[in-house]
Amino acid sequence: MREMRSLSINHHALISGFLNILYPSQCPACGNPSDTFRTSPICSSCWSKIKRFTGPSCALCALPFASEYATVCGQCMKKRPPFSKVVFYGLYEGVLAEVINQLKFHDLRRLSKPLGTLLLNCDLPVIDGMLPVPLTLKGLRERGFNQSLLMAKVLSKKLQVPLFMDILCKKKETLPQIGLSKKERSTNLKKAFEVKGDIKGLRLLLIDDVMTTGATVTECSKVLMNAGAQEVIVLTLARAGEP
Repeated sequence: MREMRSLSINHHALISGFLNILYPSQCPACGNPSDTFRTSPICSSCWSKIKRFTGPSCALCALPFASEYATVCGQCMKKRPPFSKVVFYGLYEGVLAEVINQLKFHDLRRLSKPLGTLLLNCDLPVIDGMLPVPLTLKGLRERGFNQSLLMAKVLSKKLQVPLFMDILCKKKETLPQIGLSKKERSTNLKKAFEVKGDIKGLRLLLIDDVMTTGATVTECSKVLMNAGAQEVIVLTLARAGEP
């Protein structure tokens, strides 16, 4: 068995090396040549630097804390979010931020598989189904894909949990969230989402790539809860500190 496993590893290494010879690429994180096709153009050394966050964070929105004695952030104490909690893999910085940027803005869809696999290392709750944060039809046409949906497909297949692709829809075009204040982000997304389908009594996992202020997942969770969901848990690949 050990010999077969060793042969399999060597076989994959040979294929990876051959593909990188045919399609050479430079790692955008360090500038060195990529040495593995699985995470190309990110080299294996940089990929290994993507670590799961294990520090203190808000028990509800997962905002990272400086102190391990804090439990709930001031914003969540002031107004409890519609989701029950946020689960995330790592901080939106360094190599992880670069990989997400490569996926979203450089059309490197193949990175969705290794990124989706990272999410399997999170402490995932028992759920009835999962769904991605949606894009509008215009946004989908412009980008060509929904990165949250691609990662959700990886999770759904591995966990054997239903994926609801068309139940949560974004019906209104909104301004890009980047550059907006927290209040502006919230206002920008008002009445942007709707639910099409029966989700009454379901515990749902809402998947997004990056969470900053939480305006997007808050608005999505609100409409899901109003439509009868029993609970919404947010799963995001990266968590950023609020600007």
